[in-house]
Amino acid sequence: MALVLNEEQALLKETAEQFFQEKVPVANFRKLRDSKDENGYDTAVWREIANLGFAGIMVPEQYGGTDFGPVGLGLVLEQAGRTLAATPLISTVLLAGSAIQHGGTSAQRQKYLPLIASGEIVMALALEEGAHHNPCAIATKAEAAGDNFKITGKKVFVLDGHVADVMIVAARTSGGPKDTSGITLFLVDTKNTDGLKITRTHMADHRNAAIVEFDGVSVPAANVLGSVDGGWDVLEPALDIGRIGIAAETLGLIQQVFDTTVEYLKERKQFGKVIGSFQALQHRAAELFCEVELCRSVVLEALSAVEERRNDVPKLASLAKARLAEASRLITNEGLQMHGGIGMTDEYDVGLFMKRARVAAATLGDANFHRNRYAELDDY
Repeated sequence: MALVLNEEQALLKETAEQFFQEKVPVANFRKLRDSKDENGYDTAVWREIANLGFAGIMVPEQYGGTDFGPVGLGLVLEQAGRTLAATPLISTVLLAGSAIQHGGTSAQRQKYLPLIASGEIVMALALEEGAHHNPCAIATKAEAAGDNFKITGKKVFVLDGHVADVMIVAARTSGGPKDTSGITLFLVDTKNTDGLKITRTHMADHRNAAIVEFDGVSVPAANVLGSVDGGWDVLEPALDIGRIGIAAETLGLIQQVFDTTVEYLKERKQFGKVIGSFQALQHRAAELFCEVELCRSVVLEALSAVEERRNDVPKLASLAKARLAEASRLITNEGLQMHGGIGMTDEYDVGLFMKRARVAAATLGDANFHRNRYAELDDY
């Protein structure tokens, strides 16, 4: 693993940093939150992101993407995390885009990947059915009906579900409620579809999610993504890419909290001295610095594993997700405490970063889930 970015990657990181700092600062997120924006993300910003090629970083050139690779997208997500940028990058590019590349037919790839790369479509993965991440626990059923399937069930925590043009829905076509076999993925058009009910919800970090109910929704057999009963082979690698991407975004988040906290320690005075001169706070800041650097190494290793198509991607995905979930809790807690009581006020950004860290930690599996998964993978 190379811990130093090459010239192209360094340029991409610089471009992403400049874009998000100038075009999508935290003030942009506050505006979306306070105005109760119906989309939950800035559509003009999303168009600019697509124009810069960020939405097509993982899409092959033949489908209109730049094919820059997972490391490149991780660098973009890291900068997005530093400004709390609310975009469909995770739902559309990471999860849906990865699933279509892994399991899509030639026709499906030709139809959807160019739209993803150009930012013309928003997609969502409808997977979760309970309060905690459990990708195998699928009770939503899909039953064959001639040349179609009829889907019945309920999904929760669907990222960007209420603005998605197309959803990838995980349903059970055979097997028990916790089997990996028997899961089938379907591409479902959300517009003018009978039996589909989508209810927008707001998460603790004010990001988009939705509850999606299916009441005999009819889907053509041609819309199966991957094979019938074989959806797990498509779903698992897409989830791992999503987990690593969320870890990359969280890396940017904790870096920003650390930088903001250090600046505050240099400015805030107590007893006639800047509080950063107090040894106890210096020790705490040093611990946070080490945590950030360790997390950076873990995330880069996981991204590199995906780019190199290595066999240890599942283990590194769980390692990165667990490590960043725990580190983000520590660093946001410490950042808020070092700001004192004012850190809890809405005037300061640190509280917003804490909320985002908590939701990101739970998305696609918390630290406990991934530690257990890592141990299971280690047995094989």
